[in-house]
Amino acid sequence: MRKIGHAGTLDPLASGLMLMLFGAACKQAERLTKLDKRYTGQMTLGANSSTGDGEGEKTIVSDRMPSRAEIEAVLAQFTGEITQIPSAYSAIKINGKEAYKRARAGEAVVMPSRVVKVYENTLIAYEYPQLTLSSKVSSGTYIRSLAEDIGKALETGGYLSGLVRNEVGDYRLEAAVSLDEMDFDSVQQALLSLS
Repeated sequence: MRKIGHAGTLDPLASGLMLMLFGAACKQAERLTKLDKRYTGQMTLGANSSTGDGEGEKTIVSDRMPSRAEIEAVLAQFTGEITQIPSAYSAIKINGKEAYKRARAGEAVVMPSRVVKVYENTLIAYEYPQLTLSSKVSSGTYIRSLAEDIGKALETGGYLSGLVRNEVGDYRLEAAVSLDEMDFDSVQQALLSLS
């Protein structure tokens, strides 16, 4: 029986590129998981979410409409090496159990902070309350936490309302095989094109 694995999970409401590993490639999972990533994230201003994304219970914070210049100034603050606290609704294990399982069970989860790198934070579109960002980040960066931090810095609140992973290292979404198209022949063809 051949092994099948992947290099990095996606949040339930996210879509995009996931590296699937077959056979001997499964041994590369740890290395591939540590590659830099690029995301397109949609953020909703004016409210916070209990989960940091569209799934959670929303709390209105402010109806103030920040200017594009204000948003770009805040994005610059969150570019470079930053410290963030991942969401309690993440797959990070706390004492051997995923944080999100503990949080959904009603446990109080204390998440440790971590230093991550945000190489690029570009505002693609903005029409209040929605803004769209392109972010290139180091492994271990949580875009959901980044959205919450940006909302806090703008004094409007904010949560991640959409997320697409576009790149993992040199792998690109536009070159990927979709799950609907995935069968033995398409996987074999994709593997041959990489060799």
